[in-house]
Amino acid sequence: MALRKILNSNHAVLRGKAAPVKKINSAVRALLDDMAETMYEYKGVGLAAPQIGISRQLVVLDPGEDRLMKLVNPRLVEAEGEESDVEGCLSIPGVYGEVPRALRVLVEALDPAGKPLRFEATDYLARILQHEIDHLHGILFIDRAIRLLEPGEGSGEKEI
Repeated sequence: MALRKILNSNHAVLRGKAAPVKKINSAVRALLDDMAETMYEYKGVGLAAPQIGISRQLVVLDPGEDRLMKLVNPRLVEAEGEESDVEGCLSIPGVYGEVPRALRVLVEALDPAGKPLRFEATDYLARILQHEIDHLHGILFIDRAIRLLEPGEGSGEKEI
């Protein structure tokens, strides 16, 4: 495993649409491992491949309690409800904003072995999934924020 450099918000890869992964092989699984190591090193709770300069539909996340999830080609199938909360991003360090997100989502993806997954997520996990899947479409949390917070106002939050 290796730590990867996280791109900042002005990098073009972060604004493009990531390509689906056509074949899951050892290189994809190694990349997911690198992404997880990088996410943990930078104290994030989620990381999408475009954030490390790779325009592929890969996401890792851990909402807490060492519940690491590695997802290939994730997509939102349903979304329900809405709640605004504070978000940050590893690619935009020190910036926080109030972002409305669905309270419940239904997600389809593949696991690192290529097995299809379909699961429901609520609350914090749903928020992380929406944030990371947005990265796969070139959308940053600041694009969805209803307001950005003043410096220090969101400093206790985790970067997603």
